[in-house]
Amino acid sequence: MTTWSEIVGRHSGLVWQTAYRLLGNHADAADCTQDAFLAAVELSRRERVRNWPGLLQQLATRRALDQLRSRANRSRFTGGPPDWTTVVSPNPGPPQEAEAAELAASLRAALSELPDRQAEVFCMRFLSELSYRDIARLLGMSTSAVGVLLHRARGRLREMLSPADAATEAEVSL
Repeated sequence: MTTWSEIVGRHSGLVWQTAYRLLGNHADAADCTQDAFLAAVELSRRERVRNWPGLLQQLATRRALDQLRSRANRSRFTGGPPDWTTVVSPNPGPPQEAEAAELAASLRAALSELPDRQAEVFCMRFLSELSYRDIARLLGMSTSAVGVLLHRARGRLREMLSPADAATEAEVSL
């Protein structure tokens, strides 16, 4: 039988990395990791867990998306600008860093607007770099359903992230 300390020791890195890729902030990723493990404890009391890494990664993804939605809601109410310090890169200069931070903040905000399953599949595929087959196994669905959800998520993100007035700007410059 596996103990909790073994489960945490074996999988905490995966869970934290999943949360950090979405949130871009050490403290938020740590909170999300703790929430994911607490949810796993509660779930394991109700039913047997067969795939700890899959369950923990799924819980971390859901908790991180919840935090992103919460951030988006807070910024709507406060009207404040997005947190530009959440994405840190060791190589680019200030203009590139600002651009990357803006893009990351836009992507996080857009992910928080997607339906839960679409956001989960997108994050598992592009942030955790899981295959369609692995995502399907973790979420208990077919690989074609994963493909459909991913297609819808990418289309919706493309709509949300594309400049709304690109055509207007092109006409003005002519």
